[in-house]
Amino acid sequence: MLAPVPRPPGSLAVRCSRALLAPRSRLSLLALLLLTAATLVVLYEPQRLLASGWPPRTSGAGAVLLFALAYGVCTAAFVPRPVLNLAAGALFGSAAGLTGAVAGTVLGAGISFTLGRYLGQDALRPLLRGRLLTAADGQLSRHGFRSMLAIRLFPGVPFAAANYCAAISRMKYVPFLLATGIGTVPNTAAYVVAGAQAGSPDSPAFLFSAGFIVLSGLGAAVVAWRKRHGLRAPAPVRDDTPEPELVGSVR
Repeated sequence: MLAPVPRPPGSLAVRCSRALLAPRSRLSLLALLLLTAATLVVLYEPQRLLASGWPPRTSGAGAVLLFALAYGVCTAAFVPRPVLNLAAGALFGSAAGLTGAVAGTVLGAGISFTLGRYLGQDALRPLLRGRLLTAADGQLSRHGFRSMLAIRLFPGVPFAAANYCAAISRMKYVPFLLATGIGTVPNTAAYVVAGAQAGSPDSPAFLFSAGFIVLSGLGAAVVAWRKRHGLRAPAPVRDDTPEPELVGSVR
């Protein structure tokens, strides 16, 4: 009888590692992480800790840095950024609050982008079908910086959705983070100033920031409606079929 061929050592470990690193397995891990983060946000409401439970002994640049780190983790876990921006203004004032909020925004966007790129891109890119998804992917892949800058300037697209859409596309890290840092300044500043001036709701700074928030929201709604209307319009069909020649025609 022929002796059975021995299996190569470590074959089971190799198969397990390949299964764990498969695109669908990584996508399942991403979904589990996001579901866990969303559940923790609902149960523990960490945004309340940033506003009311901040350590009283921390102050100065160290406090702003710690706030930015907490802000980044919270935004990656789906805590609403307007709440965090208001908390930044209430805790640190306009200038320091804006610094911490923008730094935390870039950090949170980087965390989400990294998770989406390494855990979801390989599994989700083959699923891009339809006119809307294909157009969005092409726009983000070819014109990453200006597309993301426009998305950040108009707050109509949810922060987390923009992060993961950019991660699934072929956008690079540097344009994504740079456009995020620049594009989120105006809207973030409005919320931070509103939080800093919350005790004086009749002050010019509070009224200006509140008006900016309302106008930017309306502008984003108008732009989104126009873009949606344009995408729904059917594209003109070009007929390149040559016309048949008439039999017996005079040449």
